[in-house]
Amino acid sequence: MFSRRCIFRTSLLLLSLLPFAARVAARPLPYRGRIDSAKLDAVVALHNADTLETRVTERNQRLYDSIASKTHRTAVSRMLYRLLFSERHADTPTTSDVCDETGLLAPYAGKIIGEIRVERKQPFDTKGNWIERTGNKLHTLTRERIIRRDLLFSVGQRFDPESVVRTQQLLLSRPYIADTEITVEPDPYDATRVDIVVQVRDSWSISVDADLHSEKRLMLGLTDGNIFGTGTRFKVETNLKYNTFDYGGNIVEYEMPNLLGSFFTFDVKGGRNFFENTLQISLRKEFLKPNDYEMGASYTETRTKEYFLDRDSSLLVKVRNFDLWAGWSRRLRSIRSNIFLTARYNYRRFMERPEVAANYNPALHDYDDLLAGIGLYRERLFMANMVYGFGRKEYVATGYKAEVVTGHTWGEFDRSVYLGVGFRTGGFRRIGYLMGGVTLGSHIDRSTGAWNRSAVDVDALWFSNLLTVRRSSVRQFLALNYTRGWNRKRGYEEVIGFTNENGLQALDRYATGTNRMILNTETVVFTPIQPWGFRFAFFGFLDAGTLGYAPNPFKNSGFASVGVGLRIRNERLIFGTLQIRLGMGFGKGGIVDSDWFSLSNTKHFAEYRFRPTRPEIVGFK
Repeated sequence: MFSRRCIFRTSLLLLSLLPFAARVAARPLPYRGRIDSAKLDAVVALHNADTLETRVTERNQRLYDSIASKTHRTAVSRMLYRLLFSERHADTPTTSDVCDETGLLAPYAGKIIGEIRVERKQPFDTKGNWIERTGNKLHTLTRERIIRRDLLFSVGQRFDPESVVRTQQLLLSRPYIADTEITVEPDPYDATRVDIVVQVRDSWSISVDADLHSEKRLMLGLTDGNIFGTGTRFKVETNLKYNTFDYGGNIVEYEMPNLLGSFFTFDVKGGRNFFENTLQISLRKEFLKPNDYEMGASYTETRTKEYFLDRDSSLLVKVRNFDLWAGWSRRLRSIRSNIFLTARYNYRRFMERPEVAANYNPALHDYDDLLAGIGLYRERLFMANMVYGFGRKEYVATGYKAEVVTGHTWGEFDRSVYLGVGFRTGGFRRIGYLMGGVTLGSHIDRSTGAWNRSAVDVDALWFSNLLTVRRSSVRQFLALNYTRGWNRKRGYEEVIGFTNENGLQALDRYATGTNRMILNTETVVFTPIQPWGFRFAFFGFLDAGTLGYAPNPFKNSGFASVGVGLRIRNERLIFGTLQIRLGMGFGKGGIVDSDWFSLSNTKHFAEYRFRPTRPEIVGFK
């Protein structure tokens, strides 16, 4: 009996090692030279991680097989099984660890790029249910030339790992791309050449949208994010009163990324929403590579209702704005960083506004801004998943950016010099990802030399490593924001409150101040439930903050909010994450005005970057 148990356990052990052996045999070996002790330790660590992953995968697979065998006895149970469980998609990462793709591709650096092949995939599995098959038939695949023009490398160039990683990030930033994978194949006949295979999976590009506004206004929208597979986006919104169905006008948007392969994005938006009118035209290019440039121009003319925090009311503002900016960046190999220069000219004129004076509503003054920035930055991208996405690749930046911004403002009532500084850094640590930054800026009146409209903003963010709890994955988030202003004037944007970006999620209490401190905590549980490709994540949050006019933030009024919610996301669809949230807010005396229930559709992806942008003025927006 004992010997049979030993044989049985040995057989199970050998069977559990078979998937690991197959993966090791199939895994390409980019490095064939002598392995030093450090690399040997890395190989051992990878072996241990893969062994642990194999055991977890085997255990989960046995559970799936058990459920499948018990539910395939009747037609109803089979239907429920297919609804609640699905096979792992090809675009779902098999591991949740952070991956340094630049380092993995380093052995190929310097080789000549031979052939570049592009393989396109439909949004849904070709062997899926009839809804997925029908969706594939109705979908137009992104044209191959559209994908090729987004590549930051070309045939004949020397292979650069960083360009490959940044290309993947660029492709994933396109809303019509659900997932991408770039693999390198050594040329079997020429050791100095490599071939590159670019695999992309499309997103289902058509979506509908709806939104309820104040004054019983309803917006219905229809979007095609990939017209005829060209990558261009078209959206139309119809506005009406939902109680009387009075027509309020249409707003149309059109966006064309990477115009003619220049990496410039052109977009235009125009139309009417009852008493609000808008016209926006822009042409812009961002920094994409270490040695690169940025450039852009935009013209906007809008008439909208702006919320005036100091009055707790909304008033009509009509403004015309012209913005022009440019930047230049070069790599300094001696310090492994980039130096950058940026410049910006901004022209703004108001045609309709509330009353203004020299010390009142300065944000509504006519002005001309001329700004310039100089600084250093370093950025490296790491691949992760289940940060804000639901299983797709996400690229999180590590590095730093230090910048000095200065310039001159010709205002309607005064002339001033602007001076600002900023620093931001972030990276992965043993406890997770940690990022922090501070920006400080002030205007200096040329006639008096007085410093005014000064502001400082401090941010810190931490999220934990991905934890596995049974078949779910858990990640903890923690964010801190501190904003303070002094020498402020009166009126619009001269005081601050709690906002969607920096606020308490379930608090709906009116409060103002010049000193705000907020601590947000959130626990997210990514579940394995995937009916029809829709993935579910439950979250709970606890926020606390102070707001007031006292210099010491702990002497101001304190608030808190707590709640739970659900996020639903299908990475194959172009629209954002559906979020359902329940919560309540608290003040010093107990429960206060709360946003008890919230239903929203948001883009919930990580966008941590250290690349420079056009110069900005630190303010109270």
